[in-house]
Amino acid sequence: MRRGRSLRDYALVFWLVAAGVVAIAHQWVPEATWLMVHLVALGALTHAAMVWSAHFTAALLRTRHDDDARNRHNRRLGVLGLGSLLVLVGVPIAQWWLVLVGALLVTAAVVWHATLLLADLRRALPGRFRICVRYYVAAAACLPVGAGFGTALAWGLDSRWHANLLVAHTMTMLLGWIGLTVVGTLVTFWPTVLRTRMDDRAEALAKRALPLLIGALAVVIAGSVAGWRPAAALGIAAYAAAIVYWGRSLVAPLRKSPPKEFASASIGAAGVWAVVGLVATAVHVLRADDLELASGYPLIASVWVVGFGLQLLTGALSYLLPSVLGGGPRVVRAGARHFDRWATARLVVINAGLLLWLLPLPGWIRVTVSSTVLLALLVFVPLLIAGIRASVAERRRAAAGEPAAPHERPNAMTGSGLMAGVAALALAVTVGFGIDPGAAGIAAPAPPTSAVAPSGETVRVEVSAVGMSYEPNRIEVDQGDRVVVVLTNEDPTNVHDLAVGASRTPRLAHGETAELDLGVVGESLEGWCTVVGHRQMGMTLDVVVRGAGEAPPDDAPAAHEGHQPAHGDPSARLSSVVDPVAPALPNGTVHRHEFRVTEVPLEVAPGLWQRRWTFNGASVGPTLRGKVGDRFEITLINDGTMGHSIDFHAGAVAPDVPMRTIAPGESLVYTFTAERAGIWMYHCSTMPMSAHIAAGMHGAVIIEPAEGLPEVDREYVLVQSEVFADDAASAEDASDVDADAVLAEQPDRVVFNGVANQYDQQPFAARVGERVRFWVLDAGPNRPTSFHIVGGQFDTVYREGGYVLRDGVDPFGNSGGGSQALALQPAEGGFVELTFPEAGHYPVVSHIMVDAERGAHGIVRVEE
Repeated sequence: MRRGRSLRDYALVFWLVAAGVVAIAHQWVPEATWLMVHLVALGALTHAAMVWSAHFTAALLRTRHDDDARNRHNRRLGVLGLGSLLVLVGVPIAQWWLVLVGALLVTAAVVWHATLLLADLRRALPGRFRICVRYYVAAAACLPVGAGFGTALAWGLDSRWHANLLVAHTMTMLLGWIGLTVVGTLVTFWPTVLRTRMDDRAEALAKRALPLLIGALAVVIAGSVAGWRPAAALGIAAYAAAIVYWGRSLVAPLRKSPPKEFASASIGAAGVWAVVGLVATAVHVLRADDLELASGYPLIASVWVVGFGLQLLTGALSYLLPSVLGGGPRVVRAGARHFDRWATARLVVINAGLLLWLLPLPGWIRVTVSSTVLLALLVFVPLLIAGIRASVAERRRAAAGEPAAPHERPNAMTGSGLMAGVAALALAVTVGFGIDPGAAGIAAPAPPTSAVAPSGETVRVEVSAVGMSYEPNRIEVDQGDRVVVVLTNEDPTNVHDLAVGASRTPRLAHGETAELDLGVVGESLEGWCTVVGHRQMGMTLDVVVRGAGEAPPDDAPAAHEGHQPAHGDPSARLSSVVDPVAPALPNGTVHRHEFRVTEVPLEVAPGLWQRRWTFNGASVGPTLRGKVGDRFEITLINDGTMGHSIDFHAGAVAPDVPMRTIAPGESLVYTFTAERAGIWMYHCSTMPMSAHIAAGMHGAVIIEPAEGLPEVDREYVLVQSEVFADDAASAEDASDVDADAVLAEQPDRVVFNGVANQYDQQPFAARVGERVRFWVLDAGPNRPTSFHIVGGQFDTVYREGGYVLRDGVDPFGNSGGGSQALALQPAEGGFVELTFPEAGHYPVVSHIMVDAERGAHGIVRVEE
């Protein structure tokens, strides 16, 4: 029995801890968002649904199970856990057969479970609340359907079918498998948790609601699969109406005994978020197109997973675990007191924090708030373990005839807990402000008024930020006027601000407004948007004082004349080196990747740092690989502080939707089919594109011909780009890309894979006689390359989708030729192959020698 309890309780702990680990390390975990959702939904919630529906069925039907029955139950949980694990491993590594096997095991475990519930129901004597068990059976019947939809999604579908089955899969699992299980349980469990009498109508309302809920779910599934979005949204609304109809039976117990403990308060909050989730899902399904539907799902998933699922789970377990362990009131109290620790503070942080996270907040505030919410959720795990141990210890004391251990159960719902929760969130927001005050909205104080005599007039001017300009972009006033600029951001994709002298507005998301009080002005002024590159794109505002002349010239030197390159420290050792080894060709024909945009300080040369704008946290984006005919599905998540986008040259698609700029906190799904071979560039296409590419937002996609490429002994990938940086010697000093230097085409470094001279410090490896392939892509944004290996000769050159030379044979059939360099313009790519005749050190350079001296340099170390 102890082993049975361990499988029941600690398997749940495993899923919750795993979800927490993925949430913490999400930037380095493939398919992190999908994993976090499914570790909770498929892992923790499905496990809990199996365990506790069996428990409540036994209690309601008054059935008793022997040790053999308990062992079979544990075997079912084992099959369920193994199947869930296979699915959770199979999707991120794109192994469809693992997903299929896992889904079949999960389905087998739940169907086995439902069969035994039906058998218990048939054997049991007539009694009340048999309807609850029917809810469990109906819920179990939904899981195979939802698992089938999920397995089809993992196979890889076009955007239309992906959107249709995404709705069908999520709603079948949420409203069917989880939803019906929850409704069937709360009929009797809700008044029990509130420690009061249930509504006399509870059983009757539950009987009437079941066919309504099943019918509504059937409409959702049919509408989703058929692509009739209004029908699917109507079905979700009908499901919500049936929930409200049944939920009347929960109101009377709530009025008699409002929540006083964590368990009841958390379950109640979960119910509120379930209603929010139903409304949000119905609206999103009704209004979104195929691509928007998938890209907007992660935001809705946060409502379902955090607001509903985790709060329901932690609330229910806070009551159930101490009670089911038994041992008498003293044992139950010993365990339950741990679950009520810091109850109010945890509830405030989770619910208010989730509400804040759903708002269009700047990136760093979202990070600090979400981290605080995650901590409040993870606290449950040590409390669960402590509660179980306390119950076991108290039970042993009772068995030994010892008096109860002295303790007081904490008062769960307290005013001090409320203040603590509010303070924690306030601290999180403050830290977010402190990390990026400009993006978060802290403006510099207004400049002192000029010495000119005030005219007594206040001029208020409404200015709109539209695209890369202010409308109007010129304001004329008289000397002595007080000027107040009311700025509204009407750009749906970018954040903007306005700086004039020492004054600055917050960075504004779409639709937000701020005032900038310039005080009394006596001379003309120039303002601009401080988001990197926006000023260079022409986003300036002139405040012209009549009689005082035009605005003075800005303080940025025209064309960056006399620009001196950042120095760095050539003798410094790099903290890390980008792995240049080309990725292996993955299995399967559908490749899913998550690209998370971050803006982080990184080393771009020995002793030289820059705040890089990245795909997945590195100075160059990850290299993807596939074959002609393969389908790629990229989820782009903007965790930055400004608008970003992505453009894959490897696919031919209309750019309007997939390449659109998304604001901070938003995401999109970009799908394309690779139809032609080559090494293709991808990059951020948000304007000014030159600054975004130069800041690190670029990478390569290798597409092999359908018949594949000849095997080689070693294969490397080099992406050349330019770095425009200030002279920052540490991560703390790092600043964004120098947009003026980009405009002037004066790079500080020219680099391979985002870091200058890194392959001098950690050379490429090869052996004499080995055949080595170097893939090369010129990401620019401006400079070409002439790729050359000193002391080497290429017998194979592949450029822009075709062979220039193959094993010494040219396209006309002439043999014996060779090549010394691969010449590429920005956004062009190809590969070269060679063998090294003898051991030694072979420099790798761009033969545009000034660029080799700027850092486009490495070494191949060849050994015998």
